[in-house]
Amino acid sequence: MDNTTRNATNAASSAASSVSSSLSDAQTDVKTLVKDAQSLLTAAAALTGEKADDLRKRGMELLDVAMKKAGEVQGQALVKGKELAKTADTYVQDNPWRTVAAAAGVGLLVGVILGRK
Repeated sequence: MDNTTRNATNAASSAASSVSSSLSDAQTDVKTLVKDAQSLLTAAAALTGEKADDLRKRGMELLDVAMKKAGEVQGQALVKGKELAKTADTYVQDNPWRTVAAAAGVGLLVGVILGRK
């Protein structure tokens, strides 16, 4: 494997790992925010008056934060996905025959698996 190929592979691996980690962290954050908002809104449903209004307002703010966080992560994932696509494109252009061989191998494997059924 030449140096360019190794660098492209390392960059793709690093970007994929970064996206996976970011998505996992964001998913956990969003779930926590939504659960907190649900608790507040459930508590607010049992109350009346000013305290209920305050709880509903805080619950809606938490949901807004969760939506913003999800939007940010979606944007980051889109950017990282484009970087991965560019890296893959560079690899394919630098190694066309390896790519053809890998695609043929995958096609053969899928054909064998489907042929057995």
